[in-house]
Amino acid sequence: METELQRTFNLAVDNGINLFDTADSYGTGKLNGQSEKLLGKFIKDYQGQKRVQNDIVIATKFAAYPWRLTPLQFVNACRASLDRIEIEKIGIGQLHWSTANYAPLQEKALWDGLVAMYEQGLVRAVGVSNFGPKQLLKIYDYLKARGVPLVSAQVQFSLLSMGEDQLETKKICDSLGIRLIAYSPLGLGMLTGKYTPDKLPRGPRAFLFRQILPGLRPLLSSLKEIAQKRRKTMPQVAINWCICKGTIPIPGVKSVKQAEENLGALGWRLSSEELAQLEHAASESPTKMIQNIFQTRFVFLITYLKIF
Repeated sequence: METELQRTFNLAVDNGINLFDTADSYGTGKLNGQSEKLLGKFIKDYQGQKRVQNDIVIATKFAAYPWRLTPLQFVNACRASLDRIEIEKIGIGQLHWSTANYAPLQEKALWDGLVAMYEQGLVRAVGVSNFGPKQLLKIYDYLKARGVPLVSAQVQFSLLSMGEDQLETKKICDSLGIRLIAYSPLGLGMLTGKYTPDKLPRGPRAFLFRQILPGLRPLLSSLKEIAQKRRKTMPQVAINWCICKGTIPIPGVKSVKQAEENLGALGWRLSSEELAQLEHAASESPTKMIQNIFQTRFVFLITYLKIF
């Protein structure tokens, strides 16, 4: 798919998209960081203006693997990502998840690793991913005391994922000047309108969709109604909702068609009445998205399906 992915990347950049989120764990084993390698290749082969090319920001996440026990090991992980992407400095170096739930003693080493990356000039800024409100405040204070600004917090956030934790995290981000990056803004595809209880995706998503889709009728109906009135699509309305809430949504793309679809979410805003209608419909939908087990505050194991 590399040719199609290059065209998709080029289209996104040509239309003003400059933030690309990845992780050193996306493409493991024999693939060995393939996501980072491909992004590096796409940047190098991009045929647009050099100035635009230089504005591209790569936000990569470093996994809190159990064998990464020292700050130096985390710094080495950052250097390995730089080698794979073939850039001089990563835009935002993010801690992929907190270990507070299961390995609290490892946490400080990882946080010190973020500090070391920043101080050594390997990253322009640092961020976190899957941090609940309490841990987010702790790491913010920890980094601030060492002169390292925390610029972003990435959490699962959408019309399917706006529970107590998400809203509290968003409130903290707003008060501290941290940008919230919203992953899974389309609920793994459940907010696209493409699927029904009788028309499920292939693979492991089918099990999850079968549990949740029947309870989403109020929300999907509102998305469809607003999309038709706006002459937009349901995914565009769902992504625009995230933008209107002050977040940076990062929907996945694998084709030019998907990139064009996502770009249609830009350049307009839902009204306050439409936002209220969607949020009321979401509250009327009895089932919600399963949350990521790596997010702090969840101390029990649940089934979580992440589709790359």
